[in-house]
Amino acid sequence: MKPDWNGKRVTILGGARQGQGAARWFARHGAHVTVNDRRTSEQMATARSALADTPVTWVLGSHPVEILDATDIVCLSGGVPLDNPIVVEALRRGIPLTNDTQVFMEIVPCQTIGITGSAGKTTTTTLVGRMAKTAFGDRVFVGGNIGDPLLNYVDKMKPDDLAILEISSFQLEQMTLSPNVATVLNVRPNHLDRHKTMETYAAAKQRILNFQGTGDTAVLSREDPGSWRLRGKVNCRLISFGVGDISVKQDGSFLSDDILHLRDRGMDIPLLRRDQIQLRGVHNLMNVLAAFAIGLAASLPLDAMREAAEVFRGVPHRLELV
Repeated sequence: MKPDWNGKRVTILGGARQGQGAARWFARHGAHVTVNDRRTSEQMATARSALADTPVTWVLGSHPVEILDATDIVCLSGGVPLDNPIVVEALRRGIPLTNDTQVFMEIVPCQTIGITGSAGKTTTTTLVGRMAKTAFGDRVFVGGNIGDPLLNYVDKMKPDDLAILEISSFQLEQMTLSPNVATVLNVRPNHLDRHKTMETYAAAKQRILNFQGTGDTAVLSREDPGSWRLRGKVNCRLISFGVGDISVKQDGSFLSDDILHLRDRGMDIPLLRRDQIQLRGVHNLMNVLAAFAIGLAASLPLDAMREAAEVFRGVPHRLELV
């Protein structure tokens, strides 16, 4: 059952993009919303202006634990670590934690694709979004850790829509739901100032797989040891991607004779020549192979995937000629 937020006291830690999206959604659904940010009122002037039409209480300049006295649930923005004193105190008091992506996953009515990884998330998510929009147009929503939080749009989504999310390790820390198609592109040393150890960081990435059901699909990289070692945690269909060939018993994408292929239940499907890919670098070839594997997992039409991959030139500020 979907949670009933009417009358609940929600404290949102962090008033940037994610916090603002969550504040609007919770207020629209009847919650009493407090937005808390350690930045000053002057520093938060733009955020306060953006939420001027939303009934929220602002607590700025610090994270006073006293606000927990009137809090039923704490919603964390991505920049707020779990060892923040107010978060530690909330856990000590037994106050539940959530974030905008967790709330979205609790109520989204349609199929979901989630993409995480230490590198390549934005490029891969954007390309999968282009593939899906080429096929389904306005029925596709792309966001999460890029663009707008999808919580801004979930109320108008329909069962036959498709939601594609880039998900960071910060968001995954509180999540107890997994997307229908869950992808781990790679797991390499990153954000260790936040996660402290590689074990903790890898455990956060693994959470995207932990709550999948038998009807879902996991997508992992055969070439990245951090991603591939998670295959033992997969409890549903597994699709892989990589430059090298794959076992005849596996489904996924690969490169053979400079042609990108998909293998689907034993059948090899040629896709594009490598020189038809506009993105530069082996890392971007991996991103394209990942996107095709995700498209296979989500049953995207082959023609739409080919068309989008052939014209895709990357996201702004990535290997651009200036």
